[in-house]
Amino acid sequence: MSEKLAKYFNKRKMLVNDTIHRAKVMKVCYFFLLPYAVLFFTFSVLPVITSMYYSFTNFNILEKPEFIGARNYINLFLQDDVFQIAVKNTFMVAIVIGPVGYILSFIIAWLINELPKWIRTLVVFFFYAPSIAGTSYMIFKQIFNDDAHGWANAVLIHLGIKTQPILFLTDPHYVMKVIIPVCLWTSMGAGFLSFVAGLKGIDKSQYEAGYIDGVQNRWQELWYITLPNMKPMLLFGAVMSITSAFTVCDIPRNLAGYPSTDYCARTIVTHLLDYGYTRFEMGYASAIAVVLFLTMIICNKFIQSLLNRVGH
Repeated sequence: MSEKLAKYFNKRKMLVNDTIHRAKVMKVCYFFLLPYAVLFFTFSVLPVITSMYYSFTNFNILEKPEFIGARNYINLFLQDDVFQIAVKNTFMVAIVIGPVGYILSFIIAWLINELPKWIRTLVVFFFYAPSIAGTSYMIFKQIFNDDAHGWANAVLIHLGIKTQPILFLTDPHYVMKVIIPVCLWTSMGAGFLSFVAGLKGIDKSQYEAGYIDGVQNRWQELWYITLPNMKPMLLFGAVMSITSAFTVCDIPRNLAGYPSTDYCARTIVTHLLDYGYTRFEMGYASAIAVVLFLTMIICNKFIQSLLNRVGH
């Protein structure tokens, strides 16, 4: 047993020494990475650590934070009924934007990969444009406007299907049914674009070699050649999909109002903004942010474990 321990510690010591040696040899590279590391720590790591600290305090910006332990988390999960609505709505959106949007983005990118260049360009523009147009929600607001001048209501009334306008953006029965498809379309841009780029970057000779080695159809080609070559793009698309799914905020706020009727369009980020920037209860808002952050980390790890099985 002592020999095994000695071998283990010797191996660890050699690994540490090797790491130190490589760091010394590549110190110039680390020097060039230093500006990014400083910015990343200042604007990404430090805010997360600060939020974790403030989540255990009663903090209103103006006064000194008062440590209250886990009271914010207890109130959040056991007493905040609106947060429960926000969690339900967020996961409803996440189920569609996450798995459905991710798979749909890849399938569309895969299907258009063999199309002529000009058709492929039009399709890419159609799916990517909403993600970069910050005012795209205004089009949908006009389509689903609650009065008879809204395009959807105008068509329904003109065809005689309805006699009165449907309150698409006010009635809790319809609100999420409108918001989810809009969020799905506007969230597909970055992941879809990465899939298109990844598919175009695969060496065609690999497909020829695959068919020589026994690949018999397009599905085997997809599983054994395409997906393994696209793991970096698949991971990037997964991260973007998770981020889009759990940080939905602007579209529900702009379409259904802030606050929405009976909080029917409330999401976790909307709830966070309400307590952080409207009520200035930064301790409670930090607790919401920490819960959201941990949820996204867990989902990201789960997706990575699934992607690691691709092609095996």
